[in-house]
Amino acid sequence: MARGGRVSWAALGEEISRWRDAGRKVEFWWRDDDATAPTAAVRKLLQLSKETRVPLALAVVPLGAQAQLFDDFEAQALMHGTDHRNRAASGAKKTEFPEGEPDDAVLERLARARTYLEALAGAAFVPVLAPPWNRFRRELLPALAASGWRGFSAYGPRDAVRPAGITQVNTHVDIIDWRGTRAFCGEEAALAAAARHLAARRAGVADAAEPTGWLTHHELHERSAWNFLERLFERTRHLGAQWLDASTIFTSAR
Repeated sequence: MARGGRVSWAALGEEISRWRDAGRKVEFWWRDDDATAPTAAVRKLLQLSKETRVPLALAVVPLGAQAQLFDDFEAQALMHGTDHRNRAASGAKKTEFPEGEPDDAVLERLARARTYLEALAGAAFVPVLAPPWNRFRRELLPALAASGWRGFSAYGPRDAVRPAGITQVNTHVDIIDWRGTRAFCGEEAALAAAARHLAARRAGVADAAEPTGWLTHHELHERSAWNFLERLFERTRHLGAQWLDASTIFTSAR
């Protein structure tokens, strides 16, 4: 392993130790996006979760989902938008939920997609919206809560003010280098991002009650990404970090 990698593993371990010395426990969670079918990468993802005993929250694109995805499905399913279609105006940032779309149309589309996904996933479904590109119109969150949605998940520090009735827990470490290679960002970058978020939580700069979320995209993983995840799960659990499942995160008051 390169020198930078060793330093980053050590830095993450030291940060977890600081939490432990303060009588606090580090909490992580794992979300993977863009699932539709039981591809080889999805099967590998589910097997990794099973072997490491790290709970997986799989964000499923409902209107593209195949029933076979949920055969022998040992994970929890979140809803990844409705159809993963970019509806943004030309030149604007990608989003499935543009400002110009009427509120009623958005909510009806979400309700229709949720009904379909619940029928496929059954008890594995957790009513949490994880929108494509992590973008959603925040003014619609109260309407989601009123419609029986339990949670919302995007990327980065969560909103300081959140509507009653819905739990927002985001992800904070994306292991894909979207602006460069569109492959694994590397151990040093991923671990440094995790250590930074933990340090910010510990210092009160970031919301201390929000678990640090790891975001993966199974279809873009090459060998180095899979190897990294195996090491990450093994080392963090050995250090005493706790990996939470989606049901726990989105039902508890945080």
